[in-house]
Amino acid sequence: MVSGKPGIAKRQLILLSGRAHPELAEAVAKHLGVAITPQAAYDFANGEIFVRFEESVRGADAFVMQSHSAPVNDWLMEQLLMVDALKRASAKRITAVVPSYPYARQDRKYAGREPVSARLVADMFRTAGADRIVTVDLHTAQAQGFFDGPVDHLHAMWLLCDHVGSRYRGEDLTIVSPDAGRTRLAEKWADLLGGCPIAFIHKTRDPLRPNEVLANRVVGDVEGRTCVVVDDMIDTALTSTTAARQLLEQGAKDVVLVATHGVLSGDAHDRLVASKAREVILTDTLPIPHEKRFPGLTVLSIAPLLARAIQEVFEDGSVTSLFDGNA
Repeated sequence: MVSGKPGIAKRQLILLSGRAHPELAEAVAKHLGVAITPQAAYDFANGEIFVRFEESVRGADAFVMQSHSAPVNDWLMEQLLMVDALKRASAKRITAVVPSYPYARQDRKYAGREPVSARLVADMFRTAGADRIVTVDLHTAQAQGFFDGPVDHLHAMWLLCDHVGSRYRGEDLTIVSPDAGRTRLAEKWADLLGGCPIAFIHKTRDPLRPNEVLANRVVGDVEGRTCVVVDDMIDTALTSTTAARQLLEQGAKDVVLVATHGVLSGDAHDRLVASKAREVILTDTLPIPHEKRFPGLTVLSIAPLLARAIQEVFEDGSVTSLFDGNA
């Protein structure tokens, strides 16, 4: 006699979404061919958040999407509560889909008596019940090690690079890193675009004054060339617009600003409009409302990449295959 009993349950993929960026979740759901699982979510008068799923999730392979735009702490808490609710409702596997990882820049101590906040966020996801994380373009790739479980680190570079390559084909391009720390990323871009030269901005930053950058000089060949400045995010836009000004002062023909995450805090919109950049290219990992858009802004959809990654995870396939094995 064979021990055990054959089961009849079939794996079911369900997609759940927080309230931060429902448009992205709807786009991902459309690519997957599923409907977003309905839920009730609202805030109490004192700011506490309540969530409840309106359908059974027992035994499901659950993917919980949430973008972390302002207010970051509210949307992080909402996603953690959703993960906890799934765990308590007996979901079989829970994957937190985090297009833009919160607190990613606080991934190490710059001075004494500081937290490593990116690690704390990973611990909270694990404690809440997440088995896996899917995210896009971490501030530093080694932050994957903060989570005690699988992390699928997706890259928007191919999406962004395809746009730049088709839009500026035939022009003399130089790929520019906004600081010395991102030269490796610039080298990858240069390879994908056929071996164009790279440059970087030598700058200093005061760790006690966040979001303030002092750009010193441009290192590399930029005169008469279209310079593509690549970074993981544009927050206040001080870094990117300062780089654009430096490049134009050094004789660059045009400047194109490219980043995965469009945080666009504070006066970022006004700075970008005034920067004389030919184009600003972002993805929609974070919501970019109408009032923060302008004629020179291009927003590319990250939904197809997220949907393909979710499908691979669900089918126990290879996420690395999405990047030709070069993730």
